[in-house]
Amino acid sequence: MALSIAKTDSIRKPEGLRTRLSTWLDRESVVGPLMVAPAALMLVILIAYPFGVAIYLSLTNRLIARADTGVFIGLQNYVNLLGDSIFRRTALNTFNFALTAVFFKLIFGMLMALVLDEVKFLKNLLRGVMLLPWIVPTSLSALGWLWMFDSEFSIFNKILLGTGLIDQKIIWLGMPATAMFSVQLVNIWRGIPFFGISLLAGMQSIPQDLYEAAEIDGANGWQKFWRITMPLLMPVTAVVTLFSIVQTFADFQIVYVLTRGGPVNSTHLFATLTHQTAIVAGKLGEGAAISLFIFPVLAVAAILQLRYLQRQ
Repeated sequence: MALSIAKTDSIRKPEGLRTRLSTWLDRESVVGPLMVAPAALMLVILIAYPFGVAIYLSLTNRLIARADTGVFIGLQNYVNLLGDSIFRRTALNTFNFALTAVFFKLIFGMLMALVLDEVKFLKNLLRGVMLLPWIVPTSLSALGWLWMFDSEFSIFNKILLGTGLIDQKIIWLGMPATAMFSVQLVNIWRGIPFFGISLLAGMQSIPQDLYEAAEIDGANGWQKFWRITMPLLMPVTAVVTLFSIVQTFADFQIVYVLTRGGPVNSTHLFATLTHQTAIVAGKLGEGAAISLFIFPVLAVAAILQLRYLQRQ
């Protein structure tokens, strides 16, 4: 009798454990953190930890050639950068490059979205083709542009010479003004599809009843765009613009492939100057400070846009 009771208890215990486990997992306060934990762990490993290391390195004079971790020097790297003419030139280059490129990507991306929204014939194929500049690896497309900007074989020079608009070849990547224009042009070309497809998705979520009501009231296409499309598209536009600003400020591959930051540091951005300082020159601490210098500006821009979206 005692043996049978013991067997019964041993059989019931696993069932009770499974019941308690099932009840525990049914709680939202438990399941939520468990589901988020893998993504949070990846963010900590791939973003938070490197960011923390970068902050620490920026406060030291760490060199690649030294085996130690460097000496803590506080904000001295940042103070030295403010007195460096190359860094000040790089800061101006970065803001000029990023703000100009994002502005034109937004303008041409909006035009692209408006055109694609009206196209009905082979629309899916056309949208796929329009995405190619953004899908193709950046370094590969930059190499194609490097050939098109070549001082001897540039297709742009051949077209301009053939039409009589210029009488001698332009050294696109050899002069400061044309070099900055060239890298901005490539960045704009690459970023337009991202804006266009994202804004197109936002446009197609706008109820068509609003446009029909506006037509009944006598509104023309321009009025419908400014009174209906733009206001309802602002949340999507803000998110896409914020993402593009961050990506453009951190651009590296286009400038590195085309100009390496030249000529005469005229196209150096924070990313390329960081590479040259930290990897080529071996000054890890100073390179980390350069890479983090723009972080407060981007953080403020992100906070302001997120607050705007919350109010909307």
